[in-house]
Amino acid sequence: MLGKLGLPEILVIAAIALLIFGPGRLSELGKGLGEGIRNFRSSLKEGEQPAEKK
Repeated sequence: MLGKLGLPEILVIAAIALLIFGPGRLSELGKGLGEGIRNFRSSLKEGEQPAEKK
């Protein structure tokens, strides 16, 4: 079925990414992705807070 990823498919994708980027570059990509998600979530939280009136 299209669109469903199981454990074997994820392992194959991870192995291919490891071969293409290498372990050092892959850790940098993961770090950058984590920081991006964290920044996105913090900006969403800031948008939910009501703006202060002057």
